[in-house]
Amino acid sequence: MTLPFFVYGTLRPGEPNHDAFLRGRTRAEERGRLTGAVLYDGPGYPYAVEEPGGVVTGDLITPLPDAYDELLSALDRLEEYAPGNARNLYERVSREVVRDADGATLRAWVYVAAPAVAARLRARGRRIGGGDWRARG
Repeated sequence: MTLPFFVYGTLRPGEPNHDAFLRGRTRAEERGRLTGAVLYDGPGYPYAVEEPGGVVTGDLITPLPDAYDELLSALDRLEEYAPGNARNLYERVSREVVRDADGATLRAWVYVAAPAVAARLRARGRRIGGGDWRARG
């Protein structure tokens, strides 16, 4: 399934992994919001944890068609995601995301905290109020 990516941390425009992974490989980069999730601070990067009522601010990234497969593999490696691996830090899931420019809702890939990571974060993690990693204090 070819979907845009919703990014909310180091892959956002202006952040270090954007330049390393996305620069020159995207057709569109637009502000957006993921509902039903909150952010927790990680060791230099955030985790989105699915939770009703939460909102995460980020960007919708639409890759160039000829870069899609390579980019999907590169992002899976960056996020240490492998389908079915119990040691994943993140899970790549398809979720509805709201595009800020026009309020349209579309499906996008989102890397959310894997279940074991999410449980640890809920128990003793530092939640980022407001759902915007860039505005964390």
